[in-house]
Amino acid sequence: MTALPRRWLFVLTILVGSFLLFQVQPMVARMVLPKLGGAPAVWNSAMLVYQALLLGGYAYAHWLGRFTVQRQAIIHVVLFLVAALWLPISIAQIAPPGPGQEALWVPLLLLASIGPVFFVVSAQAPLMQRWFAADRQAGDPYYLYAASNLGSFAGLISYPALVEPSLPLAAQSWGWTAGYALLVLLVAACAAARWRGRATDAAGDAAAAADEPRPTWRRQLRWLLIAAVPSGLMLSTTTHLTTDIVAMPLLWVLPLGLYLFSFVIAFSTLDRLVQIITLIAPVVLLAVGGLGLMSSGIGSMLVAMASLAMLFVVATALHGYLYHLRPAPRHLTLFYLVMSAGGVLGGLFAALFAPLIFDWVYEHPLLILAAAMLLPLPALLPWDQWLKLGDRAVRLALLLFIALAMFAAQHMTGEWTGRLDSVAMWGVAVFAIGILVIRWRWAFVTVLALLMLGLGGWSTIMESFSDARVRSYFGVYTVTDYPQQKQRRLAHGTTLHGLQRTDPAHRREPTTYYGPQSGVGLTLAKAEALAGPQASIGIVGLGAGTLACYRRPGQQWTIFEIDPVMVDIARDPKKFTFLSDCAGDTPIVIGDARLKIAEQPAARFDILVIDAFSSDAIPLHLLTSEAIGIYERALKPDGVLLIHISNRFFGLEPVLATEAKARGWASAIRRDPGPINDELGDLTGSNWVALTATPQRMQQLTGGLRPRGDAARDGAWVPLSARPGFERWTDDYASTLPVLLWKNVIGNRDQ
Repeated sequence: MTALPRRWLFVLTILVGSFLLFQVQPMVARMVLPKLGGAPAVWNSAMLVYQALLLGGYAYAHWLGRFTVQRQAIIHVVLFLVAALWLPISIAQIAPPGPGQEALWVPLLLLASIGPVFFVVSAQAPLMQRWFAADRQAGDPYYLYAASNLGSFAGLISYPALVEPSLPLAAQSWGWTAGYALLVLLVAACAAARWRGRATDAAGDAAAAADEPRPTWRRQLRWLLIAAVPSGLMLSTTTHLTTDIVAMPLLWVLPLGLYLFSFVIAFSTLDRLVQIITLIAPVVLLAVGGLGLMSSGIGSMLVAMASLAMLFVVATALHGYLYHLRPAPRHLTLFYLVMSAGGVLGGLFAALFAPLIFDWVYEHPLLILAAAMLLPLPALLPWDQWLKLGDRAVRLALLLFIALAMFAAQHMTGEWTGRLDSVAMWGVAVFAIGILVIRWRWAFVTVLALLMLGLGGWSTIMESFSDARVRSYFGVYTVTDYPQQKQRRLAHGTTLHGLQRTDPAHRREPTTYYGPQSGVGLTLAKAEALAGPQASIGIVGLGAGTLACYRRPGQQWTIFEIDPVMVDIARDPKKFTFLSDCAGDTPIVIGDARLKIAEQPAARFDILVIDAFSSDAIPLHLLTSEAIGIYERALKPDGVLLIHISNRFFGLEPVLATEAKARGWASAIRRDPGPINDELGDLTGSNWVALTATPQRMQQLTGGLRPRGDAARDGAWVPLSARPGFERWTDDYASTLPVLLWKNVIGNRDQ
């Protein structure tokens, strides 16, 4: 007699497994960050390890399907128990890498740390669906995939919102271990629910095989491509938003969350909703995807929200199409294996290959066009049927429409500003033509490409043929001349990263956050008075090299920079001359600053400047108590630690005030209001925090602290603002939510 289906049990098991899977990834990232640093090769290696383990887990589930359910259960539970030897989760202690071996060592470290547990948990979604389908009374197992992605979504959201702010890493690891134990019990319960069923997998006998032939290679290729496009589009949307629209904290959570939620909708029983979304998807792709080649950085939250909406609509429509193409339950694990491979393919293209191939985020418009090639296209306006046109007449009409779209695109000169202007009007015309040709895929894709070119795309492409833009794994850098203002600017996505005056009389003068009245300007100007003519100074974060012109003869400077591309820009005198004019012989150490400073001799620096933030992102591992300890070791006993905390979205004063109090250090902040009488318009307001172990040194630097109400006065240093009860940041515990400036996030205007 066949057991009851027990849907609730299988749903719960899949929810718990997927939840754990999306909890362990950020948790391990936090654990290894202090050990490995923030270099892109590290996180590319981590992504490859996660993707390989996930694909391996799906392949294992597919391989396991050849056995009876009873044997599957025995093998899987035993594997769970073996993997438990790696609990609680911690970073494996293996020998450090030799020179040039880091590329192999990082994946080895991650595999040794979490490989077995990640592998066995990743097999949950397809394997539990296979067991569920083993009972012929159970019905369609595919809706359980919606539960899987709902669990992933919950894990993704809960970690930064609840787990990280509430628990140190050690407690997180033990909590995850408890969840793992619960998952083992649930898997065992699922096995028991099917133990007394048929002797073989109900979908795997010869009769079923005769009625359910293996999907063709062509069909599997369609699964692969349809799965790859939303995966890549999710990553490219994140990059495009942070590069050319708006830089916001935790922005990466939204595209990934919407991507996961699209699976929940597409694989559920909400057929009518999926049909509606599929119907409007081509229209949304035209309206929002037409902006996919725009690189003007207009900083509009409306554009950002529209891009996220497009991602969700397109992903839901494609995943709904994927669900429509699903095979019989016998081939369920093959279906998910190919889907997983498609997700890996899209992720590799967007995250690894695109930064190597392109100088801008061209993967985003390419994936938008790929989506247009794969989406189901409805006949919204069947004008050919209304007019009763023959095939030849329809082809001529389509060619005429495309010619009109080309004409309109040529008149869409300049960048769209977000307002109703000539560019927008011509854009509406191309959009209307796109609506008329939706039914014909080749014409629809052509018009969409023309709309992209018209809405800023042509200038984006032309800029690639100049020497003004370059890309690395850290972002897209653009160097732009402004002859009227006599300025050259370095932009990192939407954020000003450096500025130099081009007229010879002023080109050595520090600009932006580094002006003479900034905290760093005041400190470096006093370097000789503080430490003598041979002061040793360390600078973390190169930018355009603006600080170099504070260097004086006899001083010994060392600059730390994580991005080799930034070093190339700053050293190129055709772009910026701060380094070549003032400090051309300064050694530049490439790599993660925390790791590289730890390698320096003890008590080396008189002044250490930490200026490693970009696009309002926080390299959190540079602000923990352990990181400050590394800086303290590198500083002389009376040295000065200077940290740049200017940020639109995070108020970091309490972090450093708490750390200074815990160490018994003197602290102060210089709040430079910026351009009060700046006729040249090249200075920016900034906040710099000074920390030192000796009050006498702080007195020498500041001349005495002023009341906080005097912060705007020239040269005024004021006490740091502490927050009662604020918990000290450590490698084991740190959360950005308590210092997030929500009013700035909600009312963001990119600067």
